[in-house]
Amino acid sequence: MLASGLVANYCTELHDDQAHKVDTFLHHFQLSDETLMDVSLRFRREMDKGLCRDTNPTAAVKMLPTFVRSTPDGTEQGEFLALDLGGANFRVLLVKVMADGERKVEMENQIYAIPEHLMRASGSEFFDHIADCLANFMEKMGIKDKKLPLGFTFSFPCQQTKLDEVSDSDIVILSISTRSCFNVCNGVSLQDFDIDIVAVINDTVGTMMTCGYDDHLCEIGLIVGTGTNACYMEQMRNLEVLDGDEGRMCVNTEWGAFGDDGALEDLRNDIDREIDAGSLNPGKQLFEKMISGMYMGELVRLILVKMAKEQLLFQGKTTSELLTTGRIRYVDEEGVVCAENVLRSLGLDPSVEDCIATQRVCQIVSTRAAHLCAATLAAVLRQIRDNKAAEKLRTTIAADGSVYKNHTEFSRRLHKMVGRLVPDCDVRFLQSQCGSGKGAAMVTAVAYRLAAQHAERQSILDTLRLSREQLLEVKERMSEQMVRGLSKQTHEQASIKMLPTYVRSIPDGTEHGDFLALDLGGSTFRVLLVRIRSGKKHTVDMHHKIYSIPQETMQGTGEELFNHIVDCIGDFLEYMGIKGASLPLGFTFSFPCHQSKLDQGILLKWTKGFKASGCEGQDVVTLIKEAVLRKREFDLNFVAVVNDTVGTMMTCSYEDPRCEVGLIVGTGTNACYMEEMQNIELVEGNSGRMCVNVEWGAFGDNGELDDFCTQFDHTVDDCSNNPGKQRYEKMISGMYLGEIVRNVLMDLTAKGLLFRGKVSERLKTRGIFETKFLSQIESDRLAMRQIRSILQHLGLTTSTCDDSVLVKEVCSVVARRAAQLCGAGLAAVVDKIRQNRNLNQLTITVGVDGTLYKTHPHFSSIMQETLQDLAPQCQVTFHKSEDGSGKGAALITAVAWRIKCEGQH
Repeated sequence: MLASGLVANYCTELHDDQAHKVDTFLHHFQLSDETLMDVSLRFRREMDKGLCRDTNPTAAVKMLPTFVRSTPDGTEQGEFLALDLGGANFRVLLVKVMADGERKVEMENQIYAIPEHLMRASGSEFFDHIADCLANFMEKMGIKDKKLPLGFTFSFPCQQTKLDEVSDSDIVILSISTRSCFNVCNGVSLQDFDIDIVAVINDTVGTMMTCGYDDHLCEIGLIVGTGTNACYMEQMRNLEVLDGDEGRMCVNTEWGAFGDDGALEDLRNDIDREIDAGSLNPGKQLFEKMISGMYMGELVRLILVKMAKEQLLFQGKTTSELLTTGRIRYVDEEGVVCAENVLRSLGLDPSVEDCIATQRVCQIVSTRAAHLCAATLAAVLRQIRDNKAAEKLRTTIAADGSVYKNHTEFSRRLHKMVGRLVPDCDVRFLQSQCGSGKGAAMVTAVAYRLAAQHAERQSILDTLRLSREQLLEVKERMSEQMVRGLSKQTHEQASIKMLPTYVRSIPDGTEHGDFLALDLGGSTFRVLLVRIRSGKKHTVDMHHKIYSIPQETMQGTGEELFNHIVDCIGDFLEYMGIKGASLPLGFTFSFPCHQSKLDQGILLKWTKGFKASGCEGQDVVTLIKEAVLRKREFDLNFVAVVNDTVGTMMTCSYEDPRCEVGLIVGTGTNACYMEEMQNIELVEGNSGRMCVNVEWGAFGDNGELDDFCTQFDHTVDDCSNNPGKQRYEKMISGMYLGEIVRNVLMDLTAKGLLFRGKVSERLKTRGIFETKFLSQIESDRLAMRQIRSILQHLGLTTSTCDDSVLVKEVCSVVARRAAQLCGAGLAAVVDKIRQNRNLNQLTITVGVDGTLYKTHPHFSSIMQETLQDLAPQCQVTFHKSEDGSGKGAALITAVAWRIKCEGQH
């Protein structure tokens, strides 16, 4: 026992002594966590340079776009050919991907040699050989008559301009043997058989795609073998070298060149420099020369030579074999016996101490390589985490390469250091099986899946897209209905009622005085005191108070509703200290009304959730006056009843006298404009003008829009509170756009084109997709983060970046159609004004209000473009209204009061 213990202690001490000796000699090979963190930050900066359009040409790390836009989602299926070219041999594979029932991949392959003379021959001879081998394989497989898509793994640095389209020069070899520049796809002659080259990728991308089929979280590919490289899924908005900012694309980092610009100079040592000087490409691929299998054995050999020369190994002796470049490929660090066998193969007679020291050298070289690899991977992980704005990232790294696979200590050290450098990332490493061949097939399968899904998605979205001819037709039909609404003979049958408002003039700047305004148009009610001052600088000062209207009051009796309104008015008058005053009052009542005079409004129908009984068909002024009488505390001097659209026009015309049109695009939509009295047959008199409330939300109620309505419009209409009514409004306004989008998303999901065919319970809820989401989703730079947050709110926690891109497109298509329809309607209005006045060119201003118009990032510009296109003889300026319903009501009252006072004089 004692003897064995002494032997064990001796061996341990011997091992420790030798390890200490090597550690001291190779201290510059050992990197602290702080140094590795610094390396990670340096690489992140190099990534940024490669992604940026301005700095990419001089960047060492090129960050090459691969045009691979998605990882597998599990629905891919079909037969695919794959070519795998990366050395002296290449493989041809037939890959069958099955998605029905059990998902699986079956492969058959054959390896073909590339004769050495062809590797140095012309490009055409080289690729003719590949084509011959491909034809031979297809004939053996009995598939020569089939047209199969083909993926090409090409493991050399390449510059790509697209993933497919063989006819263009899409793949250019940057460096291979004597061929300095050659187009891969055009190089393969396809005349003898029918194949479709869909994708050209490198082996790193193939590794990621292979593992991505088995693990949907996989978005990074890593190879550490003869060479080293990494790829990952980057946000398109960060890829400045390409146009477009939606979705993701796999970026081939080509990180082997990290340090070629001197970024690693302080970490490289004399042995690294000697390795580089003796390589085929001095000054290039410096990072690769520090970590890949091609150079680690040579690093070990040079270290052993230096230690021998300094009398630290082999009693100071060397052999010709030890001094020969390339004689050590890679030493297995797991056993002293292995080290001894390698040393003896080099003609050495090593002692136990020599074997232990050699093993330690291998450990240090391997550890540095693993830790440097971990540092750069940490930079990639942080980039992905920041892209997703995630507190903790959960992801999978696909790994391949002889060093990673065959040297367990390398992979263990790599995994451990990644965990230390990025503790806020939950990282799984998944070893790739046949990454280069199967991966090429998977890229091809994904490309085919995306193409088929894209076609089906577009066929659905195309039903929501309107051509210029269709928009012109909408304009013409709107114009016809406007004329019918103005005519006494056809007014009752017209879908657009063209209601007279009895507002006969816009402000002229001489209005002066104090006015009250009431504003009722939703679940809140405002009372305002508006002080208008004329003179050189006319001003409008306002004081107001907001009161809520309970749901039970909105849907109770009319008496309860108007008693509540009068109570609120009384509270405001007392609050302002004017309870005894009798001020002119304007009432903004944003519901369809028939007016026979300015201070009267017969409610035609409740909208916006109101259902108070006993009100429809009644004069709302009379209903308020009756409530005031019941209150018996104050009196009101009603001058005008207006709706919010007219108020918007009047507010803007106070600042711009050319404003003669009002437009609202918010929860609902409507328009008004100054019409010639001679055209308003419902009102006596032919001179002058009067503002007409178009009430265009009802356009289409007589079928005028049936041929433009989609299945989604019909669903929204059928489920609404007023089926068959307000059809135009239901295609445009904020109350309905979110619901249209939700129905489109449900349909796409049901067809397996979105969210992998799985819908959340929340998304099934009517009204859950708010229209404000459209504005947030289309807010350009932050769009993908906004969409991710919104989809999580809707219970779609496993949605992908591809899902987010499609959701954004749906929102864009629905909002664009709404803006175009609104523009077409407005074109009908301004063209009518132009024709009324017999003008060749009309210059006019539109006063506009509404949350959709004001908050959606693209609605206003699309609407204005459509208007300009459909009414080219009208030069239209848009003026955003500020408080059209409150200030506008007071201005209408002030104008009416001015006209009344002028009449009395």
